[in-house]
Amino acid sequence: MEMRDIDDLPKIAANYTALTPLWFLERAAMVHPTRKAVVHGSRTYTWLQTYQRCRRLASALSSRSVGLGSTVAVIAPNVPALYEAHFGIPMSGAVINPVNIRLNASTVAFLLSHSQSAVVIVDQEFFTLAEDSLKIIKEKSQGNFKPPLLIVIADENCDPKTLRYALGQGAIEYEKLLESGDPEFDWKPPQDEWQSIALGYTSGTTASPKGVVLHHRGAYLMSLSSPLIWGMNEGAVYLWTLPMFHCNGWCFTWALAALCGTNICLRQVTAKGVYSAIAKYGVTHFCAAPVVLNTIINAPSEETILPLPHVVHVMTAGAAPPTAVLFGMSQKGFRVTHTYGLSETYGPSTVCAWKPEWDSLPPETQARLNARQGVRYIGLEGLEVISTQTGHPVPADGKTMGEIVMRGNLVMKGYLKNPKANQETFANGWFHSGDLGVKHPDSYIEIKDRSKDIIISGGENISSVEVENSLYLHPAVLEASVVAREDERWGESPCAFVTLKPGVADKSEEQGLAEDIMKFCKSKMPAYWVPKSVVFGALPKTATGKIQKHVLRAKAKELGAVKLSKL
Repeated sequence: MEMRDIDDLPKIAANYTALTPLWFLERAAMVHPTRKAVVHGSRTYTWLQTYQRCRRLASALSSRSVGLGSTVAVIAPNVPALYEAHFGIPMSGAVINPVNIRLNASTVAFLLSHSQSAVVIVDQEFFTLAEDSLKIIKEKSQGNFKPPLLIVIADENCDPKTLRYALGQGAIEYEKLLESGDPEFDWKPPQDEWQSIALGYTSGTTASPKGVVLHHRGAYLMSLSSPLIWGMNEGAVYLWTLPMFHCNGWCFTWALAALCGTNICLRQVTAKGVYSAIAKYGVTHFCAAPVVLNTIINAPSEETILPLPHVVHVMTAGAAPPTAVLFGMSQKGFRVTHTYGLSETYGPSTVCAWKPEWDSLPPETQARLNARQGVRYIGLEGLEVISTQTGHPVPADGKTMGEIVMRGNLVMKGYLKNPKANQETFANGWFHSGDLGVKHPDSYIEIKDRSKDIIISGGENISSVEVENSLYLHPAVLEASVVAREDERWGESPCAFVTLKPGVADKSEEQGLAEDIMKFCKSKMPAYWVPKSVVFGALPKTATGKIQKHVLRAKAKELGAVKLSKL
């Protein structure tokens, strides 16, 4: 017998509309027209002004035939234009493609070409990056290159020469583009919430970056899930330390409009800039990768303003934060919420939800519990750790490793023009993260490694994350990353790349310090986990502050095998 609902009432215009975060801006402008929405140096825009500017942008793009089916790339640091682009571009029906400013020209060329961006909006400091990228596309196109519309964002904090150069090359100034638009433009929300809102490319740690396509529905749900998870209140003052080009600023671009909060733009992230903004603007929240938290903890006293005037909430993700970093932040008065996610899940989509019973535990135990990746966001329907052999959930014993998988509304539509990758990543009805982890008895998950970062030494699996956590506890270590290095005896063994704290040791003392670090590790972990080699120097990072392990793996390869001891 066919099962039926109690009624046959239809979806109609009065009771159903596609979900989109764009309405948040319209509401913020109506409720708090004079409240500060965006602050950048000496420039401030209210919510009403921001809404009008976004409508102007949508209008200017529409009048140039940019709309549904078009992609608009934005190459900029955290400036007001990039914030406005998150509303103005989708209001025209087009898709925003925020580009990582730290990529090289050949990678940006791949992105612009693959996404077929019809418009490129670029900050004046990065104009030559855009120009070099377009030259590469033109050279490869064999005569059928249609240049995109080029818009340059002026910033008084930059060298005026770069702006003059861009305008001389025929670029339109962003403010001039807005002037050509209508502040009362009658923008249309998407008919279908499955319509794409954003395109973002995964960090190019793999051969070719993959284009992650996100929809209006997911952006709407994530924009409401994150503040709820984090306990953000209406009117929050949010500091843009996290790049907006990284997963659309983890959807806080749209969330801040839902909260009618205030966006404080930060063109360049420094510890001094963070402490100053907290003191000057009353910042309540910011997000950052663990690498950034590390610089905040280790900043020299002349760059800090301590004690903090109030509790500042920090969300961290992007890499597993070492326990020592979480402990250091809480000692300074920051309250850290640890989340985990990927570009493919609209940014962080799991949270290490804090439990009141942890309050009475020793700080080191608290930090260890908080270093786990936790439980699913409210907007995510499925999170599991499954066996890579059987595909079944692993036991919740905190020991059995499996792959972390997700499903639900916070998972991307898929990779642009890449059916093979989509087939693999969505196998058996789950999104496969490629991260290996365990599930604890309390159902909290914990990452143990990227599947490609596991070190197999003498047939035993070693978690590079666990070794790194111990290295961070050494008083001389500022940053550490561990990769596999070929080993004549064990097949491979851990090789530690370490950045020392300033003034700790000079070149002549490194050998002794390396031995001291190994000895320190012996007291903290099984003997076979101890790094057999320690290399000192700065660590290579992606634009989002993630340590580039593939670069370190290549360096470890150059070092050759750890020789069999003659002893």
